[in-house]
Amino acid sequence: MSVNINIPDSIALSPFELSMNLAAKLFDRGLITSGQGAEMVGLSKRAFIKLLGKYEVSVFQYDMDEVLEDLENIKHARNI
Repeated sequence: MSVNINIPDSIALSPFELSMNLAAKLFDRGLITSGQGAEMVGLSKRAFIKLLGKYEVSVFQYDMDEVLEDLENIKHARNI
């Protein structure tokens, strides 16, 4: 899909930066995979993942409840 968006001239971002911001946000929200994000911006999956930190997006898509659940499961497994 292709979308045309009118961006004010005062926003001094390159087309790549705009695409990367969008892809990073979609990835962060769980709406696309890292492979899809990479494809959106024309990078390899590895390069896309490396850039996510610059956009304050974690590659690890865990919320706090999932982290706590994983820790509880590890604790339980060690007690068996």
